Amino acid sequence: MADECFAHPRLAALYDPLDPDRGDLDAYLRMAEEFGARRVLDIGCGTGVFALLLADRGTEVTGVDPAGASLDVARGKPGSERVRWIHGDATGLPPLRVDLATMTGNVAQAIADPDVWHATLRGAHAALRPGGRLVFETRDPARRAWEEWTREKSYGRTRVPGVGTVEHWVQVTEVDGPLVTFRSTYVFAADGADGERSEVLTSDSTLRFRERQEIEADLAGHGYAVREVRDAPDRPGREFVFVARRTG
Repeated sequence: MADECFAHPRLAALYDPLDPDRGDLDAYLRMAEEFGARRVLDIGCGTGVFALLLADRGTEVTGVDPAGASLDVARGKPGSERVRWIHGDATGLPPLRVDLATMTGNVAQAIADPDVWHATLRGAHAALRPGGRLVFETRDPARRAWEEWTREKSYGRTRVPGVGTVEHWVQVTEVDGPLVTFRSTYVFAADGADGERSEVLTSDSTLRFRERQEIEADLAGHGYAVREVRDAPDRPGREFVFVARRTG
């Protein structure tokens, strides 16, 4: 199931306004061009930012996500008719034959359950043509990124058109081995009407911080050959970007 920050309609509508700088996707656009990918599967497509950027370049894109509210946002954007949107995940895809499958942002880490993770790798493998590539990023556990996920360091106050002022922050609630759980809090300002109070919504999320060797073993076990492990241009030295090729 999707976290509330993606599945709740009011929170899904905030995703893009609260994170407008998606420069992290530039590297994926360059790789799609580098690999000559004409058909792409965007796993965990969310509100469709990356899928629509690809579609703007003439790429045939399938976006899949378990959060219906996020897909509703995606479908409401200009050009959305050029993307095939699927409500679900990579464990139950229809027959596809794509050149490239991607998991951008936190998607790979958000698949915290080991069984679902392995099923996702199998699903992506089945969707790829022989020789097609799977590309995704994951944070290096040694950098302990979660230590910066505090209210003090993450607090923001954003004026959202049509919504009003929203205060937002994240706070780690538990660290259990490779699993890091955090709570995202959103405070919607009152509109000034008599008796109107601010509203607070929260969303709990868990990410799995996998070691590089673990991921390489998982990929090899599901029919992939790791071609490269690149650095993330927007977070140098903090993430692994895996480029794996389907074998067979």
